[in-house]
Amino acid sequence: MSEVLVLVDHVDGAIRKPTFELLAIAKRLGEPAAVFIGGADKAAAAAETLKGYGADKIYTVDDTEIRGYLVAPKAEVLQQVAAQASPAAILIPSSAEGKEIAGRLAIKLDSGLITDAVDVAEGGVTTQSVFAGNFTVTAKVTKGTPIITVKPNAAAPEEGAGAGVVEQFAATISDAAKTAQIVASQPRQATGRPELTEAAIVVSGGRGTGGDFAAVEGLADSLGAAVGASRAAVDSGWKPHTFQVGQTGKVVSPQLYVANGISGAIQHRAGMQTSKTIVAVNKDEEAPIFELVDFGVVGDLHSVLPAATAEIEKRKG
Repeated sequence: MSEVLVLVDHVDGAIRKPTFELLAIAKRLGEPAAVFIGGADKAAAAAETLKGYGADKIYTVDDTEIRGYLVAPKAEVLQQVAAQASPAAILIPSSAEGKEIAGRLAIKLDSGLITDAVDVAEGGVTTQSVFAGNFTVTAKVTKGTPIITVKPNAAAPEEGAGAGVVEQFAATISDAAKTAQIVASQPRQATGRPELTEAAIVVSGGRGTGGDFAAVEGLADSLGAAVGASRAAVDSGWKPHTFQVGQTGKVVSPQLYVANGISGAIQHRAGMQTSKTIVAVNKDEEAPIFELVDFGVVGDLHSVLPAATAEIEKRKG
């Protein structure tokens, strides 16, 4: 079977969950082969972790020369690995950086590109949610090496040892790829909660919170969930834009989405309606969000959520 390359998403060697999901998808298409671009001192530990999630081969690329540069060097690394491996497909996390890398790589390889897939079946047939989530389409790359970016939570990570053969790959990066460099960054504040776009559970609040997110955050913490917000809540200054779920915010597709005090306008629905299970709490029984949900509660979120949180904590015992 041909290799299926998976670009490893990590922070200083700590591998993020979307990579494990992509390795699970890669098994459907061929032999999972991870491409780790990072510090040489982190490569051995990363390879061992990747092997535990089914990677049959791990290409490790020392990023000393390209650390701090924007996406172009990573696209060149993947191009060179692909030239050697002749993969059946290349899977990349569907982050802002991932989609930029994928676009550049598609041009370099003269290959077709599919972005924001929510599923990839055997044979490389992808499923996408398009036009603000109003339509679901299937597609397949018909030219060159299929390059596919996949949204978080598209598959469940599968633990199971792969062959784990490690190859140190020496890439040659052009000067043209090193013309844009990051000179400063602001670290994200640690909240102890999962990243919004990667979380398996998201609990969001909207205008109905009145600006008081305590009940929303309490439920989120009891579930180990990320916290989101509607555009109305963000526009009111109750939460930063980084929390916004919607067409002009972040698009999420968790296993469980809990919408609290959110009316369900199309702008918000576009950002969450591919969630596997949707629950809404709203005191307006005519709220449009109830047309979309699997379970709905008509009531005041400031009463409903603390009661739900208390019951969850009780059962956790």
